[in-house]
Amino acid sequence: MPMPSLSPLASVPPAQRLPPPLRDCEPFADPSVADPALEAFLQQAAALLCRWLGQAGQGTPLPGLSVLPVVEPERAGLDSERLLADLQLVMEGAYNPNHPGALAHLDPPPLTASIVADLVCAGLNNNLLAEELSPSLSRLERALCAWMASRLGLPGGAGGVAASGGSLSNLMALVTARRQRGLACRGDAVVLCSEDAHVSLAKAVAVMGLPPEALVQLPVDAAGALEPLALESCLARLDRSATPVIAVVATAGTTVRGALDPLDTVATLCSRQGHWLHVDGAIGAIFAFSDRHRSGLAGLGRADSVTVNPQKLLGITKTSSLLLLADPSHLQQAFRTGLPYMEPSWGGGHQGEAGLQGSRPGEILKLWLGLRQLGLDGMAALIDGAVARRAELERRLRAIGGLALRGGPLHLIAFRPEGLDGPAAERWSIATRQCLLEEQLMLSRPHYRGHHHLKAVLGNPHTGPEQLDRLALVVQRSLMGGCGA
Repeated sequence: MPMPSLSPLASVPPAQRLPPPLRDCEPFADPSVADPALEAFLQQAAALLCRWLGQAGQGTPLPGLSVLPVVEPERAGLDSERLLADLQLVMEGAYNPNHPGALAHLDPPPLTASIVADLVCAGLNNNLLAEELSPSLSRLERALCAWMASRLGLPGGAGGVAASGGSLSNLMALVTARRQRGLACRGDAVVLCSEDAHVSLAKAVAVMGLPPEALVQLPVDAAGALEPLALESCLARLDRSATPVIAVVATAGTTVRGALDPLDTVATLCSRQGHWLHVDGAIGAIFAFSDRHRSGLAGLGRADSVTVNPQKLLGITKTSSLLLLADPSHLQQAFRTGLPYMEPSWGGGHQGEAGLQGSRPGEILKLWLGLRQLGLDGMAALIDGAVARRAELERRLRAIGGLALRGGPLHLIAFRPEGLDGPAAERWSIATRQCLLEEQLMLSRPHYRGHHHLKAVLGNPHTGPEQLDRLALVVQRSLMGGCGA
């Protein structure tokens, strides 16, 4: 039988030559041997960083100018020498939390182990989206979250997920609560919190498609803590009007004064009426690791979900936030969509389906290594030292007199002169902050209760009596008109 005739081949465009490999600037490490160029590059960068950290005390925490290097890439890639020069320029304009006078925000100096882990995390470039992309780190994240939840008093089986900051942890908690309460389609549902709760809750409500009034903010007492009677009354009113409640949010460490809501009392109210309790413990939950200060967190373990940010006091490099749940399976139920382009999970599920974030780095590495470097005693020492510094500064400020102090049991304190109206308090805060900067001391200027204050955060372990004495002296001079207020 004759063979069938074949159709002529379709014309094929001529093969294009592949672009030449990168020779002048090899940007990737050699996969076959230890790369000497990479090693030299890392050593030079490490030396640059060590010099920057080691010279922190010679200037001010806030640099005199903000710099902007050349932004756009050149035609040819740069060599390591020029890259490091550009890098140094950016570093010279960076805020320096390693300075002993850096007292403005919840940004302590970084732990050395956390710096190293951040570097290794970048080099590994694993992706917590799925287990096959991060087999050990996925397991490490689940295990460390479970351990942290247990240490904070949550029940057996508790766990969670790491997140890029407390705002995202709070959002994921409320989305999970909404799903578990069967309120995903209810546009009239509300979230309850104190009037001193963090602004991230307003953002979360907006992201969930709810109107601003869905965040019901309740009064606080003289210490800045949520009033339980106001909460009880509000819950009863909402029940009578059949208004659904997504969650009650208690705050463990408010942003301006470090107040602690009465967690145990709030937990009892929520348990009695079947409401989800989320604790925003971004600032204060970590204080459960101190024998001296954990009593203020009684009831924390009764929460359905807790946000905790080790970056705010323990020196874990940013970002380091955890969302912990009494039942972590609720996270999968709220966020799981399926990952059909990935191999099935062989462990506890893909971490990319245990929260809102998909692709993300193995940031758990720097938390794990940092906590291993500190140990339990080191964690307690950092916490106790921070509170002791706050108490020392508070003692000095009270000795001056004439100041309205806004503090709490944690390591934050805000203050302003008594008797000033709003505009006068603003002028005083601007002038006094500038005088403090001239003394290499940096405080922030929060607006609280209609007045600008100065706020000191005493989580910097480099801060000593010398800085506290200078701070008190500048404040004393400011009350006598010595700062041009």
